[in-house]
Amino acid sequence: MSLNIGDKAPEFVLPASTGEDISLKDQAGKKVVLYFYPKDDTPGCTKEACGFRDASDELQALGAVVLGVSADSVKSHEKFVGKYELNFPLLADTEKVVANSYGAWGEKQRYGRTYMGMNRMTYLIDESGNIERIWPAVKADGHATEVVAAIKGA
Repeated sequence: MSLNIGDKAPEFVLPASTGEDISLKDQAGKKVVLYFYPKDDTPGCTKEACGFRDASDELQALGAVVLGVSADSVKSHEKFVGKYELNFPLLADTEKVVANSYGAWGEKQRYGRTYMGMNRMTYLIDESGNIERIWPAVKADGHATEVVAAIKGA
């Protein structure tokens, strides 16, 4: 599925590292930074998550919430959150339903091998649930700063 700026963001409900289910509908009235990442506690994913952690005060001041999504389990997310003191929920999309609806699950290549995996990408969803910005191929280092700048400029 291909999503574009201005489209209604696909609704979802996923179990979170906080022990509750989180839905997009629950975030109405806030900007949502929905970022998809490949795997908990790996170098790039840790850099990206810690970047969002460090930018959280600024993001909150801008009326935005951060939700990280990977195919890892809630238990894996809980360890990742604890190890790096992440201050936002990580959502467990173990069946890849949400990732598929956002186009984040797909074919990848590494060392000449093709496989299916989570693509590192981010959506900025506005207060009404519409897609405001898409980062289709994210560089983990510095991404949170890029997102903050986009929200400030929006």
